[in-house]
Amino acid sequence: MTQRSHRSTARHSQRGVTLVVGMIMLVLITLVVLASFHLGRNNLVIVGNAQQRNDALTAAQQTIEAAVNSPLLTSSPTSIFPTPCSGWPDNTLCYDVNGDGTDDVVVQITPTPTCVKAQVVPLTSLSLTDPNDQTCRTQQPQSCFGQGGACNDSSCANSVWDIRAVAQNLAPNGTSAASQGPTAVVNQGIAKRVGTNEIATSCP
Repeated sequence: MTQRSHRSTARHSQRGVTLVVGMIMLVLITLVVLASFHLGRNNLVIVGNAQQRNDALTAAQQTIEAAVNSPLLTSSPTSIFPTPCSGWPDNTLCYDVNGDGTDDVVVQITPTPTCVKAQVVPLTSLSLTDPNDQTCRTQQPQSCFGQGGACNDSSCANSVWDIRAVAQNLAPNGTSAASQGPTAVVNQGIAKRVGTNEIATSCP
């Protein structure tokens, strides 16, 4: 009778230990699943933020390229784009990155582009076969024959400009900026040929 009692007690103890171990394992598995879920969600957020930053960086670079190609850069640096982003200040462009019909990124050229320096192109450095150089050739007055200095100047100048583009993601409505600050900032120096008549106003 005593042996049976001991055996029964041992079995109950084993069952109790098994139950406790099972519960511990269940808790551990639950914690692992929760940790994996949070890790996966954090990774998605990180990837999403990186994608948004890449989109903003690309938009900023495209805006600088558009500014460089605009003839208004040197003549009217405060209004470079003929059709800026609707509802935003001048020198601003908007981009629909995912093609859903709603703008996702707004980029502004700010501050106003500035001419760092300009140097008049000498007539002797122009090429007769280059169409771009031909527009810089001017008819020199007779008094300049045999003279140097200003008489050797063409009507063009090589200028260096400093342009800064600030990109920011837009809220889902596509009309207001998201709560976070600038997503990407691109600062670039560019070389551009201008007319000597523009130097006085654009490159003082």
